[in-house]
Amino acid sequence: MTKLQYKTIELKDVELKSEEDGATFSGYASVFNGNDLVGDTILPGAYKDAIKNFTPKMFFNHDSYSLPIGKWVKVEEDEKGLKVIGELTPGNPQSEAVKAALKHGTVDGLSIGYKLRASGYKPKKDGGRVIEKIEALPEISVVTFPCDQSARIDSKSEDIDELKTVRDFENYLRDAGGFSKAEATALCAKARAVFSDQGEPDGEEKAQKEVCERIKALAERFN
Repeated sequence: MTKLQYKTIELKDVELKSEEDGATFSGYASVFNGNDLVGDTILPGAYKDAIKNFTPKMFFNHDSYSLPIGKWVKVEEDEKGLKVIGELTPGNPQSEAVKAALKHGTVDGLSIGYKLRASGYKPKKDGGRVIEKIEALPEISVVTFPCDQSARIDSKSEDIDELKTVRDFENYLRDAGGFSKAEATALCAKARAVFSDQGEPDGEEKAQKEVCERIKALAERFN
């Protein structure tokens, strides 16, 4: 077995949903069928055996010699990627700092620490690898600098109920970068309510339709 390797991802396609205290969040630590900055593509099923009987540890920036900042309470594959639910440890000063950074958006990456056998991947002709099987996944870290551009923590995904104006929607769509079909549905419903309150009956129906179509198009693009 090779030494521990790292694959870091931005979480813009990841759905981070913090609880009220900000200590619990969920997202994707890996997205299938994409191409990261080193040209690697991870296929569905790659993590199946690695996570079957082992739950990865949670660190900040792969500092595995320090106290874990929390725990991953759920790690599973779905059709999109490796979905995780994590809890930051209450009372741990570093955990509190990471929680504040996540909420402020100054930290927005996850990184897997994994082991890979030669039999677990195939090289691409133009560089990079097609990874079919991760041999071991000892840790998943919250990190500062991501590598794979396919996903980023979207710390605003829990703020749909806070959208009040057209500008709020514009900022949300710009910053979020990607979201699930369920979120798109919720956004459409919220858009209808917002535009209904704008007092512009002539343009209300058209505006609702345009915003909903943009949301659906983005959802299809990232899912």
